[in-house]
Amino acid sequence: MALDAAQAAKEILAAVGGPENVVSAAHCATRLRLVIADDSKVDKDAVEDALGAKGNFQASGQLQIIYGTGTVNKVYEEFCKQGNISAVSKEELKDVAAGNQNKFMAAIKVLSDVFVPIIPAIVASGMLMGIMGALEFMSNSGMIAINTEGVWWRIAGLINACALANLQILLGFSAATVFGGNPYLGASFGALLISSSFINAYAAADAIANGTMITLDVIPGLYSIDWIGYQGHVIPILVGVWIMCAIEKKMHQIVPDMFDLFVTPLVSVAGAAYITILFIGPIFVWLENAILGLLTALLSVPLGLGYILIGLIYSPSVVTGLHQMYTTIDVSMLGQYGVTYWLPIASAANIAQGGACLAVALKTKSEKTKALAIPSGISCLLGITEPAIFGVNLPKLKPFLAGMAGAAVGAFICSLTKLAASGTGVTGLFGILLCIQQPVQYIIMFLASFGVAFALTWILYSDEPDKQRAPKAVAPAHVDAIAQAGVLASPMTGNAIAMSDAPDAVFASLAMGNGAVVEPTAGEVYSPCDGTVTMLFDTKHAVGLMADDGTEILIHIGVDTVQLEGKPFVAHVAAGDKVKAGDLLITADLDEIAAAGKPTATMVIVTNTDDYASVTPELGAVKAGEKLVTVAK
Repeated sequence: MALDAAQAAKEILAAVGGPENVVSAAHCATRLRLVIADDSKVDKDAVEDALGAKGNFQASGQLQIIYGTGTVNKVYEEFCKQGNISAVSKEELKDVAAGNQNKFMAAIKVLSDVFVPIIPAIVASGMLMGIMGALEFMSNSGMIAINTEGVWWRIAGLINACALANLQILLGFSAATVFGGNPYLGASFGALLISSSFINAYAAADAIANGTMITLDVIPGLYSIDWIGYQGHVIPILVGVWIMCAIEKKMHQIVPDMFDLFVTPLVSVAGAAYITILFIGPIFVWLENAILGLLTALLSVPLGLGYILIGLIYSPSVVTGLHQMYTTIDVSMLGQYGVTYWLPIASAANIAQGGACLAVALKTKSEKTKALAIPSGISCLLGITEPAIFGVNLPKLKPFLAGMAGAAVGAFICSLTKLAASGTGVTGLFGILLCIQQPVQYIIMFLASFGVAFALTWILYSDEPDKQRAPKAVAPAHVDAIAQAGVLASPMTGNAIAMSDAPDAVFASLAMGNGAVVEPTAGEVYSPCDGTVTMLFDTKHAVGLMADDGTEILIHIGVDTVQLEGKPFVAHVAAGDKVKAGDLLITADLDEIAAAGKPTATMVIVTNTDDYASVTPELGAVKAGEKLVTVAK
């Protein structure tokens, strides 16, 4: 059954403290991402129990709520609609959240922002590389016959190599986008650094061995560089593009408009090229190689201890967000060694968390847990771990620890078998395509990771009794509202339009008086002024008030809602009650009204309009308590 996105959004909006507590909202493929103004206003239990939510966590300065692919976008649209929240891009949201991050996590975020858009291209190349490797393996084993000289195979080979062979161009384009520069200049800069004028980085060792390496003086007698391209490197490209973007932004400020078109691109690319090739590039190539050397040394620790350590910490690194940098490690290893030893360890960790999650699914007696754990566990086996980690394993802890243990065992097998991948981007079941030269070793790693995590979870995990939460005390609701003579606050949050645009001819004719119409996104109706409740309809769809300054107001919730016989409404006041501006009058179930086919537009009518020289509405987005109508004698 499809998720009721409107109800899911309503529940999560209430759980996070209402629209006024949401600074910004965006979504990715699986998660609703929110920047919250005041974390203390978030009802964590309600977030956890919200309809459709598969888990939640705080990361990168954001509250991230997992709904899953194909669902999160629908919940997001309803969330923005109901809360009258402006949609922002993930990049804009990250900018808002960046103030909550330390410099290290900010650097990790940059790597993530650069790599995420190009991952589909890397995955496509990696998958085809794996498929072609599998076909070649079967051909060499005599299982099938393949014409590797034919046009079909040659075209597949071009597709296979395109992303990784031209990765620096993709990185240049993506990095310039992230750093706020011209992405086409970034792509040009990436192409420059892998120009055929350089000695190809993959052939540098041979050039040194046979004496054909080109070494050029920068400062004669003091400093020289080897004329080597940047194939297989990542960090020098990113730093170089950052320099280019910094120059470009400065040039836009100082170059006259009539010269900007040709002066700025030339100076930006040329300046960055000289700085990168002569100085920055060699430094960061050394740094990148040093990092790879440290990782290689760690993987070379006797008895597979380094592999075990990486296996143990991989899943916790997903929780912290550090895993965003791992594609960089894969790409660098592929550039230097032609294979990556990191990806099989990542695959072991993902498979192990999947095994733990599926053990919970089979052992639990909770239908809610089972419904969440089965798809989340399967998702792990396809390489997506967040739903399982944040929705099932980590909250229950023991399955998460069992998954870490399974990952450590799988990583140890990677060490024993020297399991390596020929590409990146794909783990889990399909990761075998990238390890097709070692299929048996991959299968053993898979079974061990899954089996250990599953078995430990089965032994250690047991359902906890449902938490008995104390009922929350119901206090009279209130919003901060304008309380001054001649001003009526908006009783609801939503969008204000003129009374003449009301979806009912009687109200639109102003026969009952002028005022404003609020198209609400939340169902709470608050008092627009200090005064007295003069009338409350038995069906609770309308309430009359007399303001202390003499203004007579009728609030009519929806059109033809009298026919609903009060079912969608809960009254919190009675006729004769004294109220203050911002006191809760009525709660309306907007979804139930809409489901009955009735407009939810709420009319706020000054019924003694004839007593005033003017009744002026404030139109546009409005929150409950903000100025809506001004009356003047």
